[in-house]
Amino acid sequence: MIALLLRDLRLAFRAGGGFGLSLAFFLIVVVLVPFGVGPEMALLSRIAPGILWVGALLACLLSLDRIFALDFEDGSLDLLATSPLPTEGIVTVKAIAHWITTGLPLVMIAPVLGVLLGLPQQGYYWIILSLALGTPALSVIGTFGAALTVGIKRGGLLLSLLVLPLYVPTLIYGAELARRGTLGMDTITPMLMLAGITCAVTALLPFASAAVLRINLR
Repeated sequence: MIALLLRDLRLAFRAGGGFGLSLAFFLIVVVLVPFGVGPEMALLSRIAPGILWVGALLACLLSLDRIFALDFEDGSLDLLATSPLPTEGIVTVKAIAHWITTGLPLVMIAPVLGVLLGLPQQGYYWIILSLALGTPALSVIGTFGAALTVGIKRGGLLLSLLVLPLYVPTLIYGAELARRGTLGMDTITPMLMLAGITCAVTALLPFASAAVLRINLR
């Protein structure tokens, strides 16, 4: 399992188009928002948590179609499916690799981009915490969507349509946690809901992803 994880990490950094593209897209979203809503810092600081969360979600979405596509194209996915490794473990490793190469960099760069939106100083901790709790759920849900569309030519649009509705609860509670924390309000409810979503999808979706992956590879 560790060898598979290291392999996926090496492929992600060598192939490109995932790590750098997600960060670049995140930066573009944050830079363009002031042009659309105006340069008023009071308004930007108020909407900064939501904008950072939407940008992170869309940036995560960009690299989902690469989770299984490269392995499917070169036949590695068939070999993995017939290996002694359980399919659920393979899917979990894919989700972890996606989070390390996409979700974790977004968590680390979010406070820096928050400066561009006038995010209050007390909001840095909360945006990091909310993204750290929520982005693993985005990767696990995205892996489920990628398993559903594996082998479909030009399935990127279909993947987005399937995954985006599943992302909505994570987006709502993640942005609400960051917003309440920034304003000094009670954060227990959104924090527990966000953590619960992440734990639930991490516990259940690998089995669903493995099942649809086995069906698609028949």
